Amino acid sequence: MGLKKRSFSLCGHRTSAALEEEFWAIIEAEARRANKSLAAHVSDIDKRRGSRPLASALRLAALEAAARRP
Repeated sequence: MGLKKRSFSLCGHRTSAALEEEFWAIIEAEARRANKSLAAHVSDIDKRRGSRPLASALRLAALEAAARRP
């Protein structure tokens, strides 16, 4: 399966990340669970990613969320 690219405005500049659909599905579900927009949820992940690339930080956040699921 290919990558799906999404664009966001983070810290006042446009950026994008390309992830597999499975990762986007988890990230979107977590945004809904937190009652946030996808952009706001990605922004939160961006703020704590340090020097890690955004796509990597998003994948790790998705894996962490999946691990917390019952």
